[in-house]
Amino acid sequence: VQLMESGGGLVQAGGSLSLSCGASGTIRIIQEMAWYRQAPGKQRELVARIVDGGSTDYADSVKGRFTISRDNAANTVYLQMNRLKSEDTAVYYCHAMVIINVATRSFWGQGTQVTVSS
Repeated sequence: VQLMESGGGLVQAGGSLSLSCGASGTIRIIQEMAWYRQAPGKQRELVARIVDGGSTDYADSVKGRFTISRDNAANTVYLQMNRLKSEDTAVYYCHAMVIINVATRSFWGQGTQVTVSS
């Protein structure tokens, strides 16, 4: 299974960006798709996740500004980021928990840089 991210880039504070991540390969069911981020010198942290049934979960720091959504048919997850702040600057990673045959496995994308200028 491969996760291919797109989007990201440079934006001014207060602006918006959209990320997308598509999963390809031998996939039975994607239990969960999520976005994590890692800023320089900090640990990787969960930004938002969406499970197979559609329930979502957000980090407190992004609630009300970011929206995660999912296209199950396309095995794609999106992250709409609004009212961006300088502290949102990080490498954003896509993550998926995928059922392959009878096992659940974890996969990561390569990461995409989001830079918010103040």
